[in-house]
Amino acid sequence: MSIYSASTTAPVNIATLKYWGKRDKSLNLPTNSSISVTLSQKDLRTLTTAATSETFTEDKLWLNGKLESLESERTKACLADLKKLRKELEDSDASLPKLSTFGLHIVSENNFPTAAGLASSAAGFAALVVAIAKLYKLPQDMSELSKIARKGSGSACRSLFGGYVAWEMGDLTDGEDSKAVEVAPLGHWPGMKAAILVVSDDKKDTPSTSGMQLTVATSDLFQHRIKEVVPARFIEMKKSIAEKDFPLFAELTMKDSNSFHAVCLDSYPPIFYLNDTSKKIIKLVHKLNELEGKIIAAYTFDAGPNAVIYYEEHNESKVLGFLHTVFNKVEGWKGEVKSTDYKFDFDDQLYKGVSKVILTEIGPGPQDTEETLINEQGLPK
Repeated sequence: MSIYSASTTAPVNIATLKYWGKRDKSLNLPTNSSISVTLSQKDLRTLTTAATSETFTEDKLWLNGKLESLESERTKACLADLKKLRKELEDSDASLPKLSTFGLHIVSENNFPTAAGLASSAAGFAALVVAIAKLYKLPQDMSELSKIARKGSGSACRSLFGGYVAWEMGDLTDGEDSKAVEVAPLGHWPGMKAAILVVSDDKKDTPSTSGMQLTVATSDLFQHRIKEVVPARFIEMKKSIAEKDFPLFAELTMKDSNSFHAVCLDSYPPIFYLNDTSKKIIKLVHKLNELEGKIIAAYTFDAGPNAVIYYEEHNESKVLGFLHTVFNKVEGWKGEVKSTDYKFDFDDQLYKGVSKVILTEIGPGPQDTEETLINEQGLPK
């Protein structure tokens, strides 16, 4: 039997201008545009192999070794769009094998905890869409494919590019103009680095989707955020990236993280994604910038308690030295990091709230790979 297969890896992205709120739930159309930084796949990535054969009778998905249900409307929407594009190719060229009519076997693995607020669904849906597009030899570019990934997980559309990425919210009701575009490539500002403090790798209390719906329905602040705050910030943040202006980029990133968590708190009943450890990390970053006399580090928190701290490579010894002073007992430090000489007050038990440190940097978009997760029978290895 002939088995056709293709593999790809896809990255995590961390938004610096947050997406929160949908204007169309089924199409995953956002209430505001957003901007993110794509992180290196050395530390955080999803590897996906997609395979098809006329002997496969149904679509199946295995995630981290476990057979998952494909009943999710989001996954079904992605697969339907990809099969439709493949069928268009087959209809225009009778010599092509009818892959669109075969079942798909999709095998996916993350090298980091799933559903822990580390953007696993973004990397997962990006990898799924790109692997199947590669399998089907689809001609669409990454922006076009991002519209399909968006239906799986809103932020997944941004993981189809490396470097600095915008998800333009669009205006059309069918979502055809709601897509990801590159703001600047990896090579434009390659010195961006990130330290992730994994505060909790448990599953979230309030999943993002239901959290967003609650905020849209009940928060008064939310309307001000999407109408006044984010549109101005979107222009400013793109400018800060174009000009490689880290202090401006950092200030906008921190303010937007705070604004996002403020509308969560303003939801009724309130949603708490930050815990006490998260709040103390926020104070620490402000303390570091105060001691330096300028902004050299920026925190951001997605829908979870984990801190992502951005900084530029030339300030690495200062930023990591400062964090090491507090979190030196936590695993994940690479090489020799010297604690800072600064004298400052901090909670000497704070390190207990952090399970590990992930030191990473800006990275590329999805990558082709020869590695495969499927055996000769078309099943997970």
